[in-house]
Amino acid sequence: MLTLETPRLILRPFQDADVETFAAYRSDPEVARYQSWESPFTLQQAAAFIDEMKHAQPGTIGAWYQFAVERKQPAGIIGDCVFHILRNDAHQAEIGFSFARQYQGQGYATEAVTRLLDYLFGELALHRVTAICGAENIASAKLLERVGMRREGHFVENIFFKGAWGSEYSYAILQREWETHQS
Repeated sequence: MLTLETPRLILRPFQDADVETFAAYRSDPEVARYQSWESPFTLQQAAAFIDEMKHAQPGTIGAWYQFAVERKQPAGIIGDCVFHILRNDAHQAEIGFSFARQYQGQGYATEAVTRLLDYLFGELALHRVTAICGAENIASAKLLERVGMRREGHFVENIFFKGAWGSEYSYAILQREWETHQS
């Protein structure tokens, strides 16, 4: 069972006990706004997702692996981080994240994403990690820049998303840039 720790957080596999909290923050329209799911996110959807993640193996080429992000004090799940090793290049990965609104703006997401990048570049020895965020999602763009990722692209109205054309930013960081950013 893979777990990653930071001073305030544990990134761990999802558990059955996470169903209600997971469904609750995914049901928040503001949390779902830039994500692929729709709100409300039902308990049945949450349970099915958690069951799927129980059978997932981190680092499987082409498969997404999602960590529950749990706060240590007081204990409780506050969000999630996800990654997948690219099917066409096992030296690269893409990441994503979502956090309950009441835990945004407190550095938790930055802490979790930083630890995830440490894992991807350290333990998995990847060469490059990317992320995509909606161009209107200023908080996520700032987080990606704060952890050292560079904006490589601005795709204008490239995706039909939730009934409208949307624009996206593409971010990336190389292993050597990560090491420099951490020193």
